[in-house]
Amino acid sequence: MKNLKRILAIVLAVIMMAAVFTACGEEEKETLKVGFIFLHDEQSTYDKNFMDAAKKACEEMGVEYAQKTQIPESKKCYDAAVELIEVEGCDIIFADSFGHESFLIEAAQKYTDVQFCHATGTQAHTADLANFHNAFASIYEGRYLAGVAAGLKLNEMIANNKITADKAKMGYVGAFTFAEVISGYTSFYLGAKSVCPTVTMDVKFTGSWYDETKEKEAANALINNGCVLISQHADSMGAPTACEEKNVPNVSYNGSTVAACPNTFIVSSRIDWTPYFKHMIKCVQDGVQIEADWTGTIQTGSVVLTDINTKAAAAGTAEKLADVKAKLLDGTINVFDTANFTVKNEKLTSYKADVDTDDAFTPDTEVIENGVFYESKHRSAPYFNVEIDGINLLDRNYGE
Repeated sequence: MKNLKRILAIVLAVIMMAAVFTACGEEEKETLKVGFIFLHDEQSTYDKNFMDAAKKACEEMGVEYAQKTQIPESKKCYDAAVELIEVEGCDIIFADSFGHESFLIEAAQKYTDVQFCHATGTQAHTADLANFHNAFASIYEGRYLAGVAAGLKLNEMIANNKITADKAKMGYVGAFTFAEVISGYTSFYLGAKSVCPTVTMDVKFTGSWYDETKEKEAANALINNGCVLISQHADSMGAPTACEEKNVPNVSYNGSTVAACPNTFIVSSRIDWTPYFKHMIKCVQDGVQIEADWTGTIQTGSVVLTDINTKAAAAGTAEKLADVKAKLLDGTINVFDTANFTVKNEKLTSYKADVDTDDAFTPDTEVIENGVFYESKHRSAPYFNVEIDGINLLDRNYGE
C-alpha cells in the first residue's frame, strides 16, 4: 500500500511539473517577436524611416524586436528570414524593399506558422498564402502636398524676378522606371502645377535606390540643364547635398534634411510606418487575419510631411498646405484627377493597369472611374505608370 501511495505521489509530481513547464511555454509564446529585414542601414533615409517606425511600434506594443541590415534583393533575404525565425525566434517577419518579395514568399511557403509582411510588394493578393501580406501608403498624396510647396516656391522666385514664368522647371532624381517612382514624381509635379501652371519637370534615373554619387551627379546635371528646384525618389543625401552646394531649393523624401541643408531644404513627405507595424502586431496578438493588401493614408497617420523650413519655403506655405490637405481628406481634391493632365495632348478617359503583375506585365484592370485614376484602390502598391505631358524623361534605361 505504501509503495502504491509513493508511486501515485511521484506520478502526481510529474504531472504537476509538466503542467508548470507547459504554462511557461505558453507564457513565452504570448510574447511576440518581430524580425525586420532592411535593404540598407540607417545611412539610407529610406531604411532609417522604417527603422525608426519599427522600434517605436515594437516598444509601444510591448513586443521584442530583431533586425537584419544590408540585406540585398537576393537569396540573402531568404537566409535572413530563416535566421530571424530559427535563431531569433521571430513570429512576424517584415522586409522593406520591393526586390525582397519573391524571397519572402519562399520563406512564407516553408514557415506557415509565421506571418510575413512586405512593403511595396505586388503579389500578396494573387499569391494565395494566408501568411503573406503587402503594405504601402497613399504617399502620392504626400508628394502632391510637397509639390504644392514646390510650386509656391517657384511662384515666389517668379515674383522676385529670379526666374521668368517660362523658366519654372523642376528636376527630379528617380531610382528606377517603376510605377512607384512614376506615381511619385507625377503626383509631385501635379501638386506644383496646381499652383504654378507654367511648371515643367525633367527626370533623370540612377538605376539604384541608393547611390550617393549617382544621385548627386543626376541632381547637378538637372541643375546645369536649367532646373531651378530639385526633388527625388532615391535614398541618399546626394541630391540634397548638390542643392545646398549650389543654393538650389530642394524637396527631399523620407525625412527632413534641414540639418545638412539649412538654406535649401523646403519640406519632405514620408510614409510613417508606425501605424502599420502596430496594426500587424495587434492582428497577430488578437489572432486576426492581416489583410493581403493594407494601404495607409493621411487619416491613418501614415502619410505625413516634415516641418516646413521657413528659411527656404515661400511665405504662406503652411497655410496653403493645410488647406490642400483638408481638401484631400474630404475628397474635394483627387491627385490623379484626369481633368488636370493630358497624355500626348489628349485627356485620359480609360486606362488598364497591370495590377496582378504577371510575367508579361499585362494590363488587367480598369482604373479610371468618374474621371479619376484611382491609385491604391486595387492593391496597396502603386500602379500609376502613365507618362503625362509636362514631364520630360531625360533617360529611360535606369540612367545607363
